[in-house]
Amino acid sequence: MDFLALKDIAERYMEVVNPTSPEKLLAAGQAAGLRPGQQVVDYGCGYGEMLALWAEHFGIGGLGLDLRPNACQRARQKMSERGLAGRIEIVCANGRDYPVRLGHYDVATCIGATFIWPDLPAALRALKEKIKPTGRLVIGEAYWRRSQAPPEYVRGESTILTEYEVLQTIRQGGFELNWVRHAGREEWDRYESGNWEGLLGWLAENPDHPERQDVLTHLRETQDEYTRYGREYFGWALYVLRPIID
Repeated sequence: MDFLALKDIAERYMEVVNPTSPEKLLAAGQAAGLRPGQQVVDYGCGYGEMLALWAEHFGIGGLGLDLRPNACQRARQKMSERGLAGRIEIVCANGRDYPVRLGHYDVATCIGATFIWPDLPAALRALKEKIKPTGRLVIGEAYWRRSQAPPEYVRGESTILTEYEVLQTIRQGGFELNWVRHAGREEWDRYESGNWEGLLGWLAENPDHPERQDVLTHLRETQDEYTRYGREYFGWALYVLRPIID
């Protein structure tokens, strides 16, 4: 089964699809200085929960981009149900190719989806092009908690950096690190087990599906990875970045 289809199944019960919380997303918005009327572009917006929260609490408008039709449909429905459809546009497209207006946005975000570009430096360059000179970036990024992770695990995550390397990349990209909040153990457990719940729910509902074994294999691989490696070696954080002041 296609990986994006597996993600649709795994996230069927989830709204925040990273190891963080609505409270931290709101704190990131406050740290980014969001104000009524400002415009935000969110790459890999998923089900639009962060944009909806920011629109409700800070009065922003903006654009959310995601590749998955299912995610876009859910995000649009959410905006409609919460009275935000006139302020938040959801576009189903590959964010790397979609012609987003340059220098227009007050804040550009990419939460857990910088893989849209080849690596973090490329992601920062692309996001920087979209913001005003005094704009902010908000990114959610994975990092190695230890520099010596098991080689068999590292091989499958070749673009992941240590957090010190993330910091240096931020500076080299023309930004200062303004604010950070790290994922805690409970947030990781919520995120991982939320995915397992979605996969298990689908398996129970589809005992005769021809691709059932793919879903079961994905479930067990993610559980094995988390319990064997991820819990110990993998970190994740929300970062708010501001341009370097010369």
